[in-house]
Amino acid sequence: QVQLVESGGGLVQAGGSLRLSCTASARAFSGYSMGWFRQAPGKEREFVGAILPGVTTYYSDSVQGRFTVSRDNAKNTVYLQLNSLIPEDTAVYSCAARVVPTNAGLTTSQGYDTWGQGTQVTVSS
Repeated sequence: QVQLVESGGGLVQAGGSLRLSCTASARAFSGYSMGWFRQAPGKEREFVGAILPGVTTYYSDSVQGRFTVSRDNAKNTVYLQLNSLIPEDTAVYSCAARVVPTNAGLTTSQGYDTWGQGTQVTVSS
């Protein structure tokens, strides 16, 4: 059973940056597709970004150009770099893992097998 642990959340002013980390306990981590989602109070969970095995990445329109997903397979870790933050980015951010190596279902919660506990990101105006 894969376990995911996020870290790096916090309080930041608008325009600032944060880097979130998600470390997996999985063997063969390099073969997993990894996603980031967020959920704001009173809203549905939404897709933020994802990375396939390798370097191919995908982003939602709302974060494209501001957020970057990357991975370090040697450290079993995926990162989410958040730049140019705005108050609307405030949410609990969660990482998720799946063994499917393609982009099919990549942007949906149902497409993932394992979830981390989430980390809070709060952006003040």
